[in-house]
Amino acid sequence: MIVVGGGIAGLTTAVLLAESGRRVRVWAREPAERTTSAVAGGLWWPYRIEPEPLVGTWALESLAVYEELAARPQETGVRLAEGVHRGSRLDELGTWAGRVPGLRAVPGGLAARLPLIDMPVHLAWLRERLAKAGGVTEEREVTDLAAVPAAVVVNCTGLGARSLVPDPAVRPVRGQLVVVENPGITTWFTAVGPSAATSTYFMPQPGRLLLGGTAEEDDWSLEPDPDTASAIVARCARVRPEIAGARVLAHRVGLRPARHAVRLERRPLPDGRVLVHNYGHGGAGVTVAWGCARGAAGLASRPAAT
Repeated sequence: MIVVGGGIAGLTTAVLLAESGRRVRVWAREPAERTTSAVAGGLWWPYRIEPEPLVGTWALESLAVYEELAARPQETGVRLAEGVHRGSRLDELGTWAGRVPGLRAVPGGLAARLPLIDMPVHLAWLRERLAKAGGVTEEREVTDLAAVPAAVVVNCTGLGARSLVPDPAVRPVRGQLVVVENPGITTWFTAVGPSAATSTYFMPQPGRLLLGGTAEEDDWSLEPDPDTASAIVARCARVRPEIAGARVLAHRVGLRPARHAVRLERRPLPDGRVLVHNYGHGGAGVTVAWGCARGAAGLASRPAAT
């Protein structure tokens, strides 16, 4: 079978399929380090993703995986870190929140020790894990899912599904980040409204600090905006003043693949082959990756007649 898409959704799905004994190839338009997944801040937390009941299940399944991977942070890129979600309340969250270990109310928000994932390291580790399981990654662009030569095709193309399926319900939500030298911050912080176009967050990653952010709907621009970058630094510095003097290392932009609901389903192709969709994860692709991958792998592995 062939998995189309080499970001976090595609690689996790391919890993589970390959480790179950399937012969798997991943076709990706670009290397994992150039996907939207590589730009993600990397904090486990359901954000801008629906439907909530299913998201909670997928997120908790993924949380269990990340907690295990955090035992080998240098290898997997996953570690557990303390932080605060300012402005969040337990009674505003789904039932999943009651099953997050250590999630607790503090003055002004919620605190927890959550997985924080160094995405470039994690994506490289996933690719290596796939290879060890016999999977193959190829840099190939797909323009027609029905033309992919496999009995089972798994579509993990994210925003690309808008034109490839085609599915006009998939829309970009632009996120801009600023990467700075870390002035000694060891905890993460977020202050994010569910539909606000701007947010304030910082994520300490090895050798750097990621500052954000934005959530600009239907904005396709991948060019960093200098004014937006300055505003991001200013907002973060109001929380931690030492950020104001941190040297800027890079600017990043990613387009979250938003949809009214994640599409995780199996569809027959006219010639009897099978197409499985796994896309539309919005701002929480990392958070639900393993839960959705298990769902997609299960759909892909069902007998053709079912």
